[in-house]
Amino acid sequence: MTITPTQLSLLQDDIRRRYDTLSKRLKQVARYILDNSNSIAFDTVASIAQQADVPPSTLIRFSNAFGFSGFNEMKQVFRQHLMEETVNYTERARLFRQTSTDETATPPESPAEILNVFTMVNSQALQQLAMQTNPEQLNKAVELLAQAENIYVIGLRRSFSVASYLTYALRHLERRAFLIDGLGGMFTEQLSMVNPKDVVIAISYSPYAREAVELVELGAKRGAQQIAITDSQVSPLAAFSDVCFVVREAQVDGFRSQVASLCLAQTLAVSLALNNAKA
Repeated sequence: MTITPTQLSLLQDDIRRRYDTLSKRLKQVARYILDNSNSIAFDTVASIAQQADVPPSTLIRFSNAFGFSGFNEMKQVFRQHLMEETVNYTERARLFRQTSTDETATPPESPAEILNVFTMVNSQALQQLAMQTNPEQLNKAVELLAQAENIYVIGLRRSFSVASYLTYALRHLERRAFLIDGLGGMFTEQLSMVNPKDVVIAISYSPYAREAVELVELGAKRGAQQIAITDSQVSPLAAFSDVCFVVREAQVDGFRSQVASLCLAQTLAVSLALNNAKA
């Protein structure tokens, strides 16, 4: 079956293709746009400029560079795509009201309000994960894990909980899984035995842990297969990966969730268990 590219996917492909030719400021905008398609549809120009750490005028220059008369015209591409991807009519109406106003919502204050907000945004993040994750990439990742002699899992700072869960799950599948935690500063030593028959799973989000990037480079030099779980198509992990999953986590007032990443980790573990059962 032939899938016709949408206007948004064509724009994203164009941005990725021209990324290396853009100026430093325009690269900041490009990266934010590639990684936050829903936010582009929802947020004001001022908010987007602040999140991308550029002046609002840079957004205008960026949109002009890609053939739009202004940034609001570019935003319409993201709004239209979001509306078309939302099947439920009630949800479409809610999205329409949300994208048609620039009013700032009252921030949640009570625990119940905070729970409601996190529940809503995590639901959206999980739906986005399911829609945007390539089934072929999932299959390839499970195949790599099934064939690996050893599996090294890297996840530092806020990524540590995802990495530790994945190591726990792989051990319960009787796989030789090792968590690279750098105890005593021994990051390199813990990965010193990696070889081409092994798989390195690296999990890192912006701002990317320097040690994680260095370990990924080491794994690449040793010829290991690599699976990256990260938050950007231009993440430093992506350049060294054989399979790269870009996960956009929910965020409320600067507090980022890990629900989508844990869901992906659980998907890989359960899929590997089912693969083992078939063998």
